[in-house]
Parts: sequence; C-alpha cells; structure tokens
Amino acid sequence: MKELYCTDRSGISQEKVVSMCEELLAQYPNVKKALIVPPDYTRCYSYAGEITKILYPRLKAMGAEVKVMPALGTHMPMSDGEKQKFFGGVVADEDILIHHWQTDTTVLGTIPEDFVNKISGGLYSAEIEVEVNHLLVDGGFDLILSVGQVVPHEVVGMANYSKNLFVGLGGRAMINKSHMLSAICGLEKALGNRDCPARVLYDYAQQHFIDGKLPVVFLQTVTTRDGETLHLNGLYIGDSRVPFEKACELAQELNIVHVERRAKKVVTYLDPEELKTTWVGNKGVYRTRMIVADGGDLIILAPGVRAFGENEEMDAMTRKFGYKGRDYILDLFNKGAFGDDKIMSAAHLIQGSSDGRFTITYCTKPELMSKEEIESVGYQWADYNEVSKRYDPHTLKEGWNTMPDGEEIYFVGTPALGLWKCDD
Repeated sequence: MKELYCTDRSGISQEKVVSMCEELLAQYPNVKKALIVPPDYTRCYSYAGEITKILYPRLKAMGAEVKVMPALGTHMPMSDGEKQKFFGGVVADEDILIHHWQTDTTVLGTIPEDFVNKISGGLYSAEIEVEVNHLLVDGGFDLILSVGQVVPHEVVGMANYSKNLFVGLGGRAMINKSHMLSAICGLEKALGNRDCPARVLYDYAQQHFIDGKLPVVFLQTVTTRDGETLHLNGLYIGDSRVPFEKACELAQELNIVHVERRAKKVVTYLDPEELKTTWVGNKGVYRTRMIVADGGDLIILAPGVRAFGENEEMDAMTRKFGYKGRDYILDLFNKGAFGDDKIMSAAHLIQGSSDGRFTITYCTKPELMSKEEIESVGYQWADYNEVSKRYDPHTLKEGWNTMPDGEEIYFVGTPALGLWKCDD
C-alpha cells in the first residue's frame, strides 16, 4: 500500500484527517468486511475516536460490513456513556464487539524461550504463546484498521503499533508474560524508549505471525493537550513498522517533558471520566516517578478511583498482595504465588511501587475508595475533597507552582499524555 504521513506541530486540521482517511480507503475499493480496532476510553485523548467516526461511515458507504472492536486488553468494557462520548453516536451499538481476553483468543504461534531469555539479558525465561482475538483470524475480515496513539508507555516503551493487537486484543499468556518481562527488566529501561524488551518481543510476533498473513493497516496518532484543547500533531498510516517509527520520533519530542531538577512534591490529577481504578490510574506513578526527589512526595488526585483492578481477578490480587515493593513481589512471584496465569498482577504491583524512594498518597473520595482500602495496599491516603482545596487541579498550572505559603510543587494535569523526566 501507499503509506501516508502527516506532521503538524500546531495541529492537523479535521479536513486533512478526513482527506488522509479517504486516501487510505481508496486503496481498498473492494473491501467487503472491515474491522476497526481503536483503543478503549482510557485513551480518550488519542484522537482515535474521531478517526473511527471518519472511517466507519465511509466504509459503510462503500458497501462493507463494518465492526468496531476496542482494544480493551484486561480493561473493563466501555459504558454506554463512554461509547457515546468516544464515538459520538456514529457507530451503531450492534457493531461494537467486546474483546474478552480470558476466553476469546486463538494461538497464532509461540515465541521461543531462548529468544525471551536473550532479549531480557538472562533475567527472564519463558516460552510465550502469541494469542489474539480469534475474529482477527476467522472473522472473515479483508481489512483490519488498527487505530491508536503512540505515547510513552511503562511496559512497551512507546505505546501502540503491534501492542494494540497482542495486548489490546491479546490473551492471558502474552499479556501476563510480556508485562512480567518488562517489569523484571526495569521500568526505567522501558519508559519512552522505542526498542525496549517488550517491544522487541511484540516485533517478533508481528514479523512471524501478522506480516503477510493478516490484512492489518496501522493508523498511528500523536497528540498533545493545551488546556482543554486536544491537538492531533501526527498521523501516520501504513502496513509496515515505519508509521510507528515516525510517530515515536514525534512523540518523543512532544510527549516527553524534560524537567531541570527533581521536585520534592509532585501533584498529578486523574480525570474521573477517564481513570477509575489504580490499575490504569497508576499512570500517575509511572509517568512522573522520574521527577520525584528521593524522600519526596507524589500526591495523586483521584476523584474517580473506586477500585484497584479493572476486573475482579486483578482487583483481588491487588488487595491480597499490595504495592509493597519490587523485592517483596518478586519473592512472591518466585515462590509461585501468582501461578502462570496471574503474572501480570505481579508486574503491575512492581511498577506501582516507589520501592521506598518516595511516598505515594492517593487522594480519593471516601465514599468511592476508603482510607482503609488505600492504606491496606501500601499507599498513603488523603481525602480528595480536602486536598483539592489546597491543590486545585483546575487552577494549578502545568509545571512548577508556588503555593501561597511558599511551598513549591510540580503539577502534571494529564499523566496519560506523556512522560516527565529529570535528566540529572
């Protein structure tokens, strides 16, 4: 196919996006059945919802049957309200498919143990089954459009590309073991780095089991946010790795904030419409941890958080073991506490801890998540209603703020949109 690339640091116009989508679809005039794979609502700033709203009716007008399957991974399905906000009523509800990561997958092949051992530097060895939703293989689709945002990510370094398929529409083995690979190799080795171990793993699966076998085209976005305004700064479309690489280059420029010194106190805000669990809300930990000073404080304003896990299984594992440090969780992992089927919980719990380097305080609404619950998993707790009077997320400015009493803090309003690093 002819690949399509557009970069505009001031923002790509809606007209240009429509034009690119139409140029893409013109290359597939005979499509009979298409699948669009956008992210879920936790990526509501990805611009993927807008692109889906462009693609869906145009494919329908071409006479194609069209389905939309959000790349949920282990996350909870979108609510009716979230679907309305994300797709704007354009996508018919009966055309939205739900991916069930525990039951809906088929095995494409296996990544050998010696390859996993090699890319981890000997830190982790496991044979990994590559699973995807069976409809990718047997659903009769002659065009699969994977739409998603490239942004710094705690597991895969830079999100999207093949991760949208192998995790977003993946199964237990791949999700569990790729997350553990990344956790054991170290969070800092991944964050913001394009070719970290988990990405090399997904590349192997892409090259061996997707390329030339499934009709996948990737639409990769790069976005920024200015106040309440979302800007689409990059859109890269193609069936090779090149669109992802171009998106990475721009995202590493626009979505990584270099802070000149570490802050004794970092305050970050989790949008209550977007982030409702610590499982996804801990982006507030991953994306800011590199700018928190040793012995400092990370304050997470979390008015919408009401659970730990995105599903009952992960919620139970978090309540059982807690965010109590890398060594503690690795010891439990090595003793078999997570079995073979809940390894991703171990990875998540490792990544969600500061390992004692700084304190993490979750500020929740007590009627949604209690002090006792938060403290039971190893975090400190404060009442959002009280803390937000001092640190109002709607009046603090991005970056450094000096409070009326002279306290200096660093504020991150949307942690999911980037990575904050101190290069000292």
